[in-house]
Amino acid sequence: MRTFQVTRREALVTGAGLVVSPALRVLAAEPKRRFKIGACDWSIGQRGKVKAMEVARQIGLDGVQVSFGPPGVDRDLRDEAVRAQYLAAAAEHGVEIASLAMGVLNSVPYATDPQAEKWVEQCVAVMPKLGQRVVLLAFFSQGDIKGRRDLQDAVIRRLKRVAPAAEEAGVVLGIESWLDADDHRRILDAVGSPAVQVYYDVANMDHEGYDVYRGIRALGRERICEIHCKENGFLLGQGPVDFRKVREALDAIGWNGWLVIEGAVPQGKSMFDSYVLNQKYLRSVFSDGGPAG
Repeated sequence: MRTFQVTRREALVTGAGLVVSPALRVLAAEPKRRFKIGACDWSIGQRGKVKAMEVARQIGLDGVQVSFGPPGVDRDLRDEAVRAQYLAAAAEHGVEIASLAMGVLNSVPYATDPQAEKWVEQCVAVMPKLGQRVVLLAFFSQGDIKGRRDLQDAVIRRLKRVAPAAEEAGVVLGIESWLDADDHRRILDAVGSPAVQVYYDVANMDHEGYDVYRGIRALGRERICEIHCKENGFLLGQGPVDFRKVREALDAIGWNGWLVIEGAVPQGKSMFDSYVLNQKYLRSVFSDGGPAG
């Protein structure tokens, strides 16, 4: 497998799904596949638990999106010993940490709470120690910024302050929100850093009535860091999101990387069985040879 050296900016703007660690002198390896399939730790019933890696292997996933919470939580990733546990479990079970996620920002809003700003800074410092490139910053519930230009502008100010450190660390802060492609682009343009991108959730965009596939094309390869493949109350492929059109849109912009499953469990069905079916479906649509069928 060929390796090559990249600049920090190249590592940030690429959509190639590379795992980049400045602690390893920013070396990156060519991906074996265009797409890797993961799941959120909370979606598989393992929020903040090392066991998520074992469950991911049992389901047949390539990796797990791991929660980064407030200081003092059980399995706090700020703790070197906890990070070692996750890395050991990943190696043992042959899966990866796909990315990190700060769902805590839904209850401690990034736009207004000084604690949230500090926690994001701490996450940026931790990510290279785990070999992580992407962290999801959540903007829902109490953290919702849709229709609030004042809150969006506050987010811009805070992101501009942390962006230089994120660039230096070779990591990306991914905004996941109810905003459409235009509002997301306004924030990204105002921050002006490749270290701030969009964490694109297809079900959220569909829920808000946006054109999911146009939004992917409008943002483009360099502004989408990772994708949540989600349905609310349906298995993937059986709900309103057309994942073959998602694949077509991603092909059109030349994007590849982690597809992380969230939700997608029908009422009354088991998580485990649903996720086995979900990952198999995604692999059929996002195979290197193109969608099956």
